[in-house]
Amino acid sequence: MKTALITGASSGIGAIYADRLARRGYDLILVARDAAKLSALAAQLGAATGRKVDTISADLGVTADLRRVEQRLASDASISMLVNNAGLGAVKSLIDSTPEELDTLISVNVTALTRLSRAVAPGLVARGAGAIINISSIAALKPELLNGTYGGSKAFVLALTQSLHHELGGRGVQVQAVLPGAIGTPFWDRAGHAVENLPQEWVMSPQDLVDAALAGFDQRELVTLPSLPDVQDFVRMEQARLALAPNLSHSKPAARYLSVA
Repeated sequence: MKTALITGASSGIGAIYADRLARRGYDLILVARDAAKLSALAAQLGAATGRKVDTISADLGVTADLRRVEQRLASDASISMLVNNAGLGAVKSLIDSTPEELDTLISVNVTALTRLSRAVAPGLVARGAGAIINISSIAALKPELLNGTYGGSKAFVLALTQSLHHELGGRGVQVQAVLPGAIGTPFWDRAGHAVENLPQEWVMSPQDLVDAALAGFDQRELVTLPSLPDVQDFVRMEQARLALAPNLSHSKPAARYLSVA
């Protein structure tokens, strides 16, 4: 038996992941704040696929709720996949955002995702199999988009995923970061910028996004950029990044910093 726990599962990308994974033979644990939506989706998916669907009503920005989800991940040996999809967006600038708004964004996008990954990883390693899928964003590569704290949080997700692959990839755990562009989901309304106001040639459907992400997962991509026409563009960027490694730490500053009189 294999089970996938999906956060932010009541609508949008998370709900599509739930549908697609159930049809791939996964039982589901759906996590979101809206208990009524979760229950309706669970009933629909159970009837359509015959899979077992559990729900956990939780706000991952609330410590007690987060701990309940962590406990399920740590204790349920049937869980073989975690989809860290829950996230908050923001379009207001840093100085126009309140500290509380930024704290909430970081608590969900960074803290909760990190703790949930930490909760599930030991069990996956012990069983020698499993997967962690983290939904990042193209803002991880272009932080000038939207709110810089949002872009920074998604850059964290990308970096964490790359590090988890280094740590867990050789121990039977597949890790993937998915970097969507603009997706036609309620995310934009919650962020304060209706998706209808975006150029529609930018906007991908959540169905296409998840199908592409799972195709990338099947190809064992570490980083999946569903909108990028030529994957070699990203490969070259990664090769350039890795080429910096031998020269990032030396005992003396670079010569250009030693020429000051």
